[in-house]
Amino acid sequence: MTAFIQYTLQGLAAGGFYALAALGLAVIFGVLGVVNFSHGACYMLGAMIAAILLRDTGMTFWVALVVVPLVMFLIGVLMERLLVQWLLKLDPLYNFLLTFGLTLFTVDLVKRQYGVSSLAYPVPAGLGGRVSLGSVELSVYQIFAAAFSVLVCVVVWLVLTKTRVGMIVRASTEDAERSRALGINVARWVTPVFGFGIALAGLAGVLAAPTRSVNADMGSFFVIILFAIVVIGGLGSILGAVVAGFLVGLVEAYGQGYVGQFSQVLIFVLMALVILFRPAGLFGREEAA
Repeated sequence: MTAFIQYTLQGLAAGGFYALAALGLAVIFGVLGVVNFSHGACYMLGAMIAAILLRDTGMTFWVALVVVPLVMFLIGVLMERLLVQWLLKLDPLYNFLLTFGLTLFTVDLVKRQYGVSSLAYPVPAGLGGRVSLGSVELSVYQIFAAAFSVLVCVVVWLVLTKTRVGMIVRASTEDAERSRALGINVARWVTPVFGFGIALAGLAGVLAAPTRSVNADMGSFFVIILFAIVVIGGLGSILGAVVAGFLVGLVEAYGQGYVGQFSQVLIFVLMALVILFRPAGLFGREEAA
C-alpha cells in the first residue's frame, strides 16, 4: 500500500508536466486545427532558456516561472504570424510538416549552440529534500510541482469557463464554424491562443528542468506522449487534455513501479484501448473522430 501511494503521488507530479503541455496542444488544435508537432521542442526550449538564464544571469527558478512563459508566448506569436497563418487554409498536413521542420531546426540549432550535453538546473532553494508522510517518503519538489500544475490548470479552467474571453476561446475550440456563424471573430483570437499554448509548453519545461536532463533532445519523446494524451482525452478537448495528462502520469508511474521497462508501452496500450472503444477520445465529440 505504501508503494502504491508513493507511485500515485509520483504519477500526479509527472502528470502535471503532461497536463500543462497537453492543455496548450489541445487549445491550439481546437482553435486553429493545427497539429503542432513542435510542442515538444517548445517544452525543451522552456527548460533550456531557464537553464541558460540561470547560468548566465543568475535568474532564479521563481523568476523563470514568470519570465520564460512570457518569452515563449512571444515565440509562439512570431511562429503563428510569420509561418503558421499562411498555411491555415491548406490541408492540415502542411502545418504538421511545417511544425515538424521547426522541431528539427530548433533541436539542431540548440545542439549547435550548446552541444548535446545536459545543462545543470538544481532544485530551487527551499524545495530540496524529502518529506515523510507516515511510511511514505516524497520529494518536496515533486509535491510542489504537482500542486503548482493543478493550480495552473484550475486557473486556466476558471479563465476559460468564467470569463467572456474564456467563453469565446472555448466556443472557438469546440466549434469554430458555428462560432463564426454567431458573429465571433475567431481569427482575432488565433494568434494569442497559439502563443498561449506555446507558453504553457514552456512553463511545463521550466517545471521539469530541476528533475529532468535539460538538453536538446528532452522534448523528442515527450511530444509523442503528448499526442497520445491528446488522443486519449479527445482531440481539441481542454478538459480531456488535463484529465488524460494526469491519467498518463499515473499509468507511467505505476508501470515504472510494477512492470519496469514496459512502463512506456502501457501508455500506448491505453491509447489503443481508448481508440478501440471510444474513437473520439474520453471527452471528445463523435464528430471530431
